[in-house]
Parts: sequence; C-alpha cells; structure tokens
Amino acid sequence: MDILTPDQLPAAARHLALGRLVAVPTARWYMLCARAAAPAATAAIFRAKQRPEQKPLLLLVDSPATAADLFHLSTHARRLTERLWPGDLALRLPWQPEAAIIPAVGSPALVGCPGGLLGQLVSLVGEPLAAAVCSISSPAAADGDHPALTAAQVAAFDHAAQADIAAAIDDGICPQGQHMTIVDCPADKPARMDREGTVHARAVEAALTQGGPHVG
Repeated sequence: MDILTPDQLPAAARHLALGRLVAVPTARWYMLCARAAAPAATAAIFRAKQRPEQKPLLLLVDSPATAADLFHLSTHARRLTERLWPGDLALRLPWQPEAAIIPAVGSPALVGCPGGLLGQLVSLVGEPLAAAVCSISSPAAADGDHPALTAAQVAAFDHAAQADIAAAIDDGICPQGQHMTIVDCPADKPARMDREGTVHARAVEAALTQGGPHVG
C-alpha cells in the first residue's frame, strides 16, 4: 500500500481510475473509496469490509448540481444541498427516472458531497465515488474493530482484511471519530432526520426553515 501526502492527490486519482481502492482521511475517519461505476472495485470494498450486500455504499458527488442530475431533489433536499454541502451531511435520495442506478449504492441512494481532501479527490477524479468507513462492518466486526483514524491503522486494516488497498493519504489523525448525519429526502414527503452525527439536528432544522449562506 502506497502512503501518499495530501499534495499527491493526482496519484490517488490515478489509482481510482485504474479500478483500485484508496483510503482517504476526513475529519471523522478514513473512508475506503472506489469509482462508483467500477463494479469490481465496489465489490472489493464489500469484500474487504465483510459488508452485507444489503447495506449499500455511500455515493460521493462533487456538487449539488451533479446530485440534481442523478437524483430527484425535493424542495427540502435542495435547501440542504445549498446550505449544508459540502460537509458531513448525507441525504437519502430517489434516483431520477432516466438515471442509471448504480447497484453498489442502492435505490434510494445515500449521497454525500464532502469537503476537504475527499471533496478535492472527487472533483479531481471527475465522477462519483463509492465509499464506506475503513473498518470491518457489522455484524462481522469484533469488539476491537474500529474505524481507522490514522494511516497506520489503515495499513493494519489492509493487512488484516487482505483488502489490497492501493494507497492511503496520510494527513495526520482524524479527530472526530463520528458518523455523518443522515437525512431521508423522499420525493413527495418532508425531509426526516434518520441519524444525527457531526452535523447537528438544529443545523438541519435551520437549513430547512431559515436558510442563510453555508459557513466553512
């Protein structure tokens, strides 16, 4: 596994373009990423994590506009994408009727638009990525299986899981160790908080009801 620095994002993008796995740090923890449109690569994520096939991967896009091309965005979904993206908010969205559904991310899909290094990498690759936390998934996870917070922990996971991760970007320690916030955004119903994480429920409520510019 190659250890890359943050200024080597083009090398990480090349690995992804070749259908390989790359581990990318966020403020929360490392995410294991692959091109969403590469079935063999997304299957490798499921295999490495021992993740049930019924538990789809997260889809990462580079902008609200890309999300609107692929998914139906309700009024609530548009407010959230405009006011809280990029960030640690994932929306469960129905696909557009003409869109080609990506099996690895399911239908409806869980969609995020990250900031930081991961957001830069999505933009650099130029197409959506599929991702999941760099750790063994439940129910296979043992008590000592935790999401990787450092490049060294990614390497340990790679060795133990025989994940064949091509590269990990080392940007120090991921400090938060928390989940993303998830909001369900069906086409014909109000948005509903599914899981609160690093984006506070009050921030979601404010985005839905008050608006204002995105900060940060």
